[in-house]
Amino acid sequence: MNINWNDIDTVLLDMDGTLLDRHFDDHFWLEHLPKTYARENRMSLPEAKELLYGLFRSQENALNWTDLDYWSAQLGLDIPLLKREVDHLIAVHPFVVEFLLYLKQHNKKIYLVTNAHSKTLELKLHKTRIGPYFTGIVSAHELGLPKEDVRFWGKLQERIPYAPARTMLGEDSETNLGTAAQFGIEYLIYVSRFSSTVTPVPSQRFASIHYFSQLIPQDGSTAVTL
Repeated sequence: MNINWNDIDTVLLDMDGTLLDRHFDDHFWLEHLPKTYARENRMSLPEAKELLYGLFRSQENALNWTDLDYWSAQLGLDIPLLKREVDHLIAVHPFVVEFLLYLKQHNKKIYLVTNAHSKTLELKLHKTRIGPYFTGIVSAHELGLPKEDVRFWGKLQERIPYAPARTMLGEDSETNLGTAAQFGIEYLIYVSRFSSTVTPVPSQRFASIHYFSQLIPQDGSTAVTL
């Protein structure tokens, strides 16, 4: 993909896995929460994992997947409180701040567009302090549709003005990039290094980066090639 920043007005960025290390989320949902659930319900850890992983899979690609209130009610646990027990794992990926500064210096509109629940957003923005870099922040829970639904991008256009042909989307989800492509968003970037604990694998469908530094032109140019 050839990217000339003169052709892009708006940049939409996912949060978990894209700007922030998904190690926190994976550790919480796959390890910390099952251990707590097993202890509270007097069952073995393997039993708890089998039960919870099945419940999680049943809500994939739906808003409940990221709804902390939903999971608190379903599991009888204070999920936001449990997240704070391991919030030391919340971290911004390398070169994210440099990329956001580049966009601001070149007068791009920058929107954080995430499926994350408001309570997750509050925790992570407090820990990372990246909120002020954005023109605006939109949660899928505000729109009533997840990004996995192609209708989301039209709903988003009602909330923030953007021209799909002059917009970039950065995501660690090929599914979400796929729905954005159906809607007509022109510049689609897959973040393959979504977790510091996982070996990056480039997408076979979308232009891929490990770090956002790959999108910052060098030597005064306005263009990069992926």
